[in-house]
Amino acid sequence: MGHMTTLTGTVIYPNDPEYPQARMNWDPYTNAFPIVVVFVQQDEDVVNAVKWARERNVPIRIRSGRHALAKDFSQANGAIVIDTSQMTNVQLDKTTGTATVQPGIRVGALVQMLAKEGVLAPFGDSSTVGMGGISTGGGITAVQRTTGLISDNIVGATVVDANGHILRVSADENTDLFWAIRGGGGGNFGIITSYTFTVRPAPFQVGIFEIIWPWEQSDIVIDAWQRWAPSVDQRLGTILEVFSKKNGLLHSRGIFLGSQAELETLITPLTGVGSPIQVFTDEVTLLEAIDFWAPNEPLFDTQNTTWSSTWVERILPPDGIQAIRSFLEKAQGSESNVFFLNSGGTMNQVPPHATAFFWRNTMYYLEWDASWTQVEEAEKQLQLVNETRIRLQPYITGSYVNVPDLNLKNYAWDYWGGNLARLQKVKAKYDPDNVFNFAQSVPPARVCHDRDEMDTVLDGEETTP
Repeated sequence: MGHMTTLTGTVIYPNDPEYPQARMNWDPYTNAFPIVVVFVQQDEDVVNAVKWARERNVPIRIRSGRHALAKDFSQANGAIVIDTSQMTNVQLDKTTGTATVQPGIRVGALVQMLAKEGVLAPFGDSSTVGMGGISTGGGITAVQRTTGLISDNIVGATVVDANGHILRVSADENTDLFWAIRGGGGGNFGIITSYTFTVRPAPFQVGIFEIIWPWEQSDIVIDAWQRWAPSVDQRLGTILEVFSKKNGLLHSRGIFLGSQAELETLITPLTGVGSPIQVFTDEVTLLEAIDFWAPNEPLFDTQNTTWSSTWVERILPPDGIQAIRSFLEKAQGSESNVFFLNSGGTMNQVPPHATAFFWRNTMYYLEWDASWTQVEEAEKQLQLVNETRIRLQPYITGSYVNVPDLNLKNYAWDYWGGNLARLQKVKAKYDPDNVFNFAQSVPPARVCHDRDEMDTVLDGEETTP
């Protein structure tokens, strides 16, 4: 049998008092009962965990900030969870304009730390998301029209592969793997233990805004926002968020890398719509803007939530807006909402095949989610999210791998589009035994014996491994 590997790091088993806490995810709906949770502190702990799991044929799940939004992504019953949340080192190198970051640090902590050093790094609307989880799947943020996606800023990484080897990836080393981890989605090719990102000098002034309308005006506000936000000045990132009718909140917010005066002019097409209850603008430091956009939040949510996500390449027609309204009228949870974020600018200037992130021709990102507290409501909410997707289907394109949906019929095409075939080849090369395998992982390319089958795989129609 030979020498069996021992787990190192902080190892938590089901009978340990820390286990109930260790298996908690942010969205309780994604919780599972792993056989062991290992909080790794260094690359060697990750190597040992991979070898340990392979020797015993235990499924592997990888976790950084616990923000997985679907079951089986970062936890599974009977699996080992390799949790990188204790690996939080950051090294900023101002001379090269890069930061080397371990995957366990949370987005809020990282961007605040860098802002204090006069550096801008991309940030989304949740401060507690782990850098490990968000970075590989793209990483959409409030400043993506200026900085590009989080993944677009990756210039290097350290990856522990399926054999427990430590690989360096960059434009010069393991270049196909470097291509794949910029948009291919977390947990597919190996366990990333450090990222090197490009960073940029912080702007001196940042404008922020928030507009609140009566919920009943959501139709006209959605339409006005979608006609304005995708083509506004690319220094302006903006969201529109409409909560369930039961909750009754409808608001838009934005961050502008420029002055308040200029921002106020840019948002006039929006402030002129309907009858806003509140219009707020301000000029702040980058640090204050981060606090406004991604305030500190609890590590765990009390609501169960199910999600779906997509990209919009053409204006939603009235029927699309009606589908959204119908969802918001039926959704019972107070947290249920529909969320829009404008794309364009730098994010869309990267060619679709330059990195694994494919969706580069979009006007905005769209996500809807339904929350519940009682177990018996789950099925109804899952169905509502899915019905809404079916109704929106004629008007939407693809899906975002960081906000996965287990109901997608053809997830591999929805997440990776025309990059699927190449991702499958990288998967087959670096993980030939499909060790990093979960509900919606990249299926390895198969050896094809006949012509027709090859065409099917390349068309992205065939997604089963």
